[in-house]
Amino acid sequence: MHQNLPVGTLLRERYEIQGLIGQGGMGAVYKAADRRLPGRLCAIKEIWPPPGIGADALAQTREQFLREASTLARLDHPNLPKVSDYFSAEPAAGEGAIARDYLVMDYVPGLDLQQLLQRASREGRFLDEGIVLGWMDQLCDALSYLHRQDPPVLHRDIKPANIKLTPDERIKLVDFGLVKPLDPEDPNTYTGLRGIGSLPYTPIEQYAGDLGHTDTRSDIYGLGATLYHLLTGSPPVSAQDRFLDPASLPPPGEINPSLSPGVERAILAALALHPQDRPESVAAWKRMLQGKDAPTPAAVQPPVSWGQALRQNWFLLLLALLSLAAAVLVTFR
Repeated sequence: MHQNLPVGTLLRERYEIQGLIGQGGMGAVYKAADRRLPGRLCAIKEIWPPPGIGADALAQTREQFLREASTLARLDHPNLPKVSDYFSAEPAAGEGAIARDYLVMDYVPGLDLQQLLQRASREGRFLDEGIVLGWMDQLCDALSYLHRQDPPVLHRDIKPANIKLTPDERIKLVDFGLVKPLDPEDPNTYTGLRGIGSLPYTPIEQYAGDLGHTDTRSDIYGLGATLYHLLTGSPPVSAQDRFLDPASLPPPGEINPSLSPGVERAILAALALHPQDRPESVAAWKRMLQGKDAPTPAAVQPPVSWGQALRQNWFLLLLALLSLAAAVLVTFR
């Protein structure tokens, strides 16, 4: 069991831990003060090694972390926190011998959009469509910037909890735990890094782990799922459940009758199960949201039957089943 870093811990003789921001199954994020630059606050992501990992696999994981961290450090966009440092450090005595990896980013003040959703739910209201679309404009700009990199950078874990709204109304896309450089010449860049993301916001091709093929349209699915949640107050049905029952996803307009028809069409286009049926780029999807482009055919087609879904997406189901079988073998061997 991993122990959180106590307040006052000094990392790299520079970063003093002030408290825990949040944690998940693969790591934790802390608020820290930068002693070298007095007054500067940082967010430090601590990445835990997988349990039972062997020496060779650990070396590969660390090499991958350092490569991806260096990619993040080169990014510079107003809607992304700046990554300023990355390193590995040995844990304190009694916590195991495996070093942990750390990613140092700007600390982003404010609430995340999941917290704003919870507040609106307690007050019995939907978030304002115009305000939410303003947030999405900023988010689309950030994703378009990531996708324009050479090679393109995928986030792969877009969800309300990973989007913060600063006190000056600026959107920041945070938590780069699953971020991935995309190299069309290297199939390894299509693999999962430390998980498949959060199920309501994860496209079906990302379920397949090492066997899957994710590209920029995988992030578009996350955008659509996030917008669905923001405007309906409910997360969408997972892609896995929708594959088994294509009619299981309620159209967002049924939940929020005040939703603009064009926005609803854009959401459904982004949530197409097959990547080829989604808009070709974040910029194209943004134009749909703004009513400047016609919806893709997938956005206006009626729900298909289970048999049709199986025929159209059999290879995605096969990848998901193979990934599940591999996970079972690893768990019980």
